[in-house]
Amino acid sequence: MRSFALEALEEARSAGADYADVRFVETAREEIGVKNGRVALVTRTDDRGFGVRVLARGAWGFSSSAIPSRDEARRVAREAVEIAHASARLAERPVALAPVEPIVATWRTPFRLDPFEVPLEEKIDLLFSIDEAARRVMGVTVVQGEMSFRRIRKAFVSTEGAAIEQEILRSGIGYAVTAVRAGDLQVRSYPNSFGGQFQTKGYELIGEWPLVAEAERVASEAVALLSAEQCPSGARDIILDSSQLALQVHESCGHPIELDRVLGAEANYAGKSFLTPDLLGSFRYGSPAVSIEASALTPGGVGTYGFDDEGVPAQRWEIVRDGLFTGYLTSRETAAAIGEPASRGTMRADSWNRLPIIRMNNVNLRPGAGTLDELIRDTEDGIYMETNRSWSIDQLRLNFQFGTEIGWEIKKGKRVRMLKNPTYGGTTPEFWRACDAVCGADEWVLWGLTSCGKGQPGQLAETGHGAAPARFRKIAVGAAYAR
Repeated sequence: MRSFALEALEEARSAGADYADVRFVETAREEIGVKNGRVALVTRTDDRGFGVRVLARGAWGFSSSAIPSRDEARRVAREAVEIAHASARLAERPVALAPVEPIVATWRTPFRLDPFEVPLEEKIDLLFSIDEAARRVMGVTVVQGEMSFRRIRKAFVSTEGAAIEQEILRSGIGYAVTAVRAGDLQVRSYPNSFGGQFQTKGYELIGEWPLVAEAERVASEAVALLSAEQCPSGARDIILDSSQLALQVHESCGHPIELDRVLGAEANYAGKSFLTPDLLGSFRYGSPAVSIEASALTPGGVGTYGFDDEGVPAQRWEIVRDGLFTGYLTSRETAAAIGEPASRGTMRADSWNRLPIIRMNNVNLRPGAGTLDELIRDTEDGIYMETNRSWSIDQLRLNFQFGTEIGWEIKKGKRVRMLKNPTYGGTTPEFWRACDAVCGADEWVLWGLTSCGKGQPGQLAETGHGAAPARFRKIAVGAAYAR
């Protein structure tokens, strides 16, 4: 592999590249699904190829191939340089890169049980057990469970002398129970919605959650929601569970700090960001209770890795400190553009045939103090909301609305009734400034999201978000944000 890459790099240099890198990527995936007592899905896919990225005449060029031959490596390298030369004719300014020390290293996800070695029958039997337990509840319409495993092996070699190999293993599991009656449809999911929980661990992740034991409760709540009262409208204090807060962080904190988005690279596709560079270090993002970090070092996070796809080492840094906006997600190019000395190492591509772009790693809300029960007891009039059901946010990541699967009205420190179709909305800085309490480390959970879309052509990234339940004062809830 090393000699293959060096040949591609030498060809790129000969064709006029000032800088070049080669990424080899091999991905194995396994997906298993059970629906209403039947196997609905079993797939195993393998994919491999390489991409060559070059900088020539101040512009980027990129080409890729799934054919692992030396002739093809040379052809792809020449094509990447030709694309860079063509791009240079339209470039507004030449690309400059922040420096990085070339590293020779190997990094692998730590794990105990390789999920690809666990018998398929064992996995399906567990999903059947969950399915059976949930469908014992009267009124259930659909039970759907799934497991997902992914292993990525990749190598990065550059003209600066970097040579890095990585192996990243990710596991995931979850299920959803649907109840339908008289035109009403309600869903409860576990451990989270949209596929469940995902982490960079082995099959041991599956045993960390009481999947079968929770199935009856989850199913019972789905049925009970059909008879529950609608979420009231007005300004109320709200408490968000950690999984809903993880998505809130993703949409209203993670995306706005992507510096390529801030500088306009996503403007035609997914919008820009209200967090312009003049706000860095001075903007009041949230209350003093809000501190957020970005980290590619968080154990178990699906945004955890050893090095990004530019060969920059994994890092941890502050995004919001005691409510003050302090940092971006950057690349070598964007760091140089705003005068920072080095990249934060957030460039990732979802395949060998895609250019790396800035992606969230693990963007985590730091825990505060206390428990969820204590926070509820301290709330006079509010709503506790669990598990995301829907979301929408504008092109600047400023105005948003979210809906959750279930809510619980709180009166004088107690949960008094179940609420269906709970929704809330607001504006990003005003919302985070309304946060007056974040629960402690014992309530903090690191969640994984596996389908964050960005880029043209589109790419799906896996991002992690750690959060503990938190309270927000006087937030608009109900009908105003139900549309």
